[in-house]
Amino acid sequence: MTKLIGIAYKTEKRGAMITTEAASVTQKTGVENDIFGRPGKRQVTVMSIQQWQQACNEVDKNLPWFTRRANLLVDGISFSAQDQGTQIVIGELILEITGETDPCKKMEMAYPGLEKALLPDWRGGVTCRVLNDASIAINDLVYLRASAE
Repeated sequence: MTKLIGIAYKTEKRGAMITTEAASVTQKTGVENDIFGRPGKRQVTVMSIQQWQQACNEVDKNLPWFTRRANLLVDGISFSAQDQGTQIVIGELILEITGETDPCKKMEMAYPGLEKALLPDWRGGVTCRVLNDASIAINDLVYLRASAE
């Protein structure tokens, strides 16, 4: 079963990630309290636990998922370039995948080799635009669907 297994946000630039069991996600603010949730193509970031584990295996270190600094962690989906433009439905929340979350030097600072390990196959996750306001919680069901265009 594909489900939401992690929610995190940060309240300041370069600040620590704060994990939570539930959050409100809106078109105006992204994940509640997240400093980078303003409207746009990178409003919310979503990562697959399977792809995160591949990256961790590559660096031979089991790192906490929020090391990636993603907002949402899902179990049961792996993202790829063909997903751009599709929607992620999490409970009643609908997100549009706008692109890949490119790994940056912050990942290398977090752990040597992590930036390179996140580069292949969209392992770093996806960027999304929020299409509706909704509350989400750990264990909400998740699925991908074609854009409603």
